[in-house]
Amino acid sequence: MTEQAHIKLQKGSIEKTTTTLNLGPTHPATHGVFQNILELDGERIVSATQTVGYIHRAFEKIAERRPLYQITPLTDRLNYCSSPLNNMGWHITCEKLLGIQTPKRVDYLRVIIMELSRISDHLICNSIVGVDTGAYTGFLYVMQYRELIYEIYEEICGSRLTTNMGRIGGFERNFNDVAFQKLEKFLKEYPAVLKEFINLFERNRIFMERTQGTGGIDADRALNYGFTGPNLRAAGIDYDVRVHTPYSSYQDFQFNIPTGTTGDNYDRWQVRNAEMWESLNIIEQAYRKVQEFKGTDADVFHANVSEYYLPEKKDVYTKMESLIWHFKIVMGEINMPVGEVYQSVEGANGELGFYLISDGGRTPYRLHFRRPCFIYYQAYDELVRGSMLSDAIVTLSSLNLIAGEMDA
Repeated sequence: MTEQAHIKLQKGSIEKTTTTLNLGPTHPATHGVFQNILELDGERIVSATQTVGYIHRAFEKIAERRPLYQITPLTDRLNYCSSPLNNMGWHITCEKLLGIQTPKRVDYLRVIIMELSRISDHLICNSIVGVDTGAYTGFLYVMQYRELIYEIYEEICGSRLTTNMGRIGGFERNFNDVAFQKLEKFLKEYPAVLKEFINLFERNRIFMERTQGTGGIDADRALNYGFTGPNLRAAGIDYDVRVHTPYSSYQDFQFNIPTGTTGDNYDRWQVRNAEMWESLNIIEQAYRKVQEFKGTDADVFHANVSEYYLPEKKDVYTKMESLIWHFKIVMGEINMPVGEVYQSVEGANGELGFYLISDGGRTPYRLHFRRPCFIYYQAYDELVRGSMLSDAIVTLSSLNLIAGEMDA
């Protein structure tokens, strides 16, 4: 929908007004239900006004009426391109409040899942940036490997997109042999595919001209806005939650933090590619560590926390104590300790944080999600002002704005 620019003759001079363009909320290139009201001088953007809230679902208020374990499915619906990362972040937050120490094998299995989620998210983001610059081949080529990641999820929890994966204290079940076989297949095949994907774009003249020098932000402005993740690292700041405040035994792994220099669309694309290489490296390290567990330790997949971990079905059917715990957990009849915690993880989009306050009841007194997308979107006007209309689409894509995470 546009309001046509008009020209008015006034005292011998020409007065020109701008054109208003609604980019979204139903435009396919916005990749989500959110709106930008652009003021255009011809093809050049004069200003942009962001609108959020089209799919606001009041997750935080819903969560304040649910016991801890029932909040996991809500986190799935934040950044649905990397749902297990949201799940793990929430479980680690709960464990921090409850004082639960997870076994090392659980930490390493979580690292494998979180890094697979990061690859899946970056893979989607970077291939969509290619689509929005007119190149569809890369998207089709790498999407089959996102499917392979989803098949791994399916073996672990039975779900693909919104996984509800894991539990407070660990996982619902141990990883089966098929899951590990599919993981080995992915680790063997994806590096060659990623290399070829990068070769399709990295020195492609059209892609470079569409992304270099557009949507840029310097380090100071990025920090002032509260940028984190790949969007901050593309501006040259090597902040990574996995390194600066390690969780899930990330301190046991060796990996680099890729950074850029200009913070433009091209640098963001490059940083995400480099992070996929680092994630592959981390997964290989974690998988080797998992294989080193022997005997009974090789079957550990959760901490011993009967108050928050559902007992096995066979025990529920045959043991009174297990039946009681199952009933208490499902009905949400267990009080939490009084406390106030903040826990963040390095989500695919940046620092994904959970601020949880408990007054000792059965549900959170207050819960807030720190959604990195919501923060990036505040800077959109500054990133696109003065650029061309076509640059607005690429900038949206390279910021990796996910409407579900933005609105919560």
